Amino acid sequence: MFDVLIIGGGASGVSCALIIGSALKRPYAEGKTAGIFTHQKAASLQNGLYNNAYGIAPGTTGQELLESSLANLSKAYPEVTQIADEKVMKIEGTAGNFTITTNKDVTYQAKIVVVAIGSAPILGIEGLEQYIEPNQRAIPEKNRIQLRNHDHLVAEGLYVAGTLAGWRSQLAIAAGSGASVATDILTLWNDGKPTQSHDSVPKV
Repeated sequence: MFDVLIIGGGASGVSCALIIGSALKRPYAEGKTAGIFTHQKAASLQNGLYNNAYGIAPGTTGQELLESSLANLSKAYPEVTQIADEKVMKIEGTAGNFTITTNKDVTYQAKIVVVAIGSAPILGIEGLEQYIEPNQRAIPEKNRIQLRNHDHLVAEGLYVAGTLAGWRSQLAIAAGSGASVATDILTLWNDGKPTQSHDSVPKV
């Protein structure tokens, strides 16, 4: 049983995982477990060339960013389990007891689920159909979708991040959306006391 499972290894998913990973040693997160499905065969991020994203060296490609961000997550926060080569096909259950089934016919249990995949017209994950609606910030011709949500919360224990939450397809916006979801989860773990997590340079 994971305390949180993130679906999607793009900007919003990995950003969410990084923030959660940085908090796992905090007292309020003691004993918590987190994982991320990093299957990203059709990630729109792969086709990007980034010259205008804060903190990213100009000329960085999306493929480079996908690889380096997962490597950074693994190095900095190995406590976050990375699940590669498995694609989520179905989500069922309710807050505190979700069951996630992958294309390998493997099931995972999670108390909280974060869906952080793209907003392509076909979602491909059974169990989320009731929440699908037209994306409010994409041009109609692209037929993009989003999951109906209030400030990233779809239903109790079920969050959405990035373009699938209705945000514009901009790297910095997607990453910020994932970080926002992470801090909401940390606040939940911290008995409702607003919190966020970041590391600091050690004092000499």
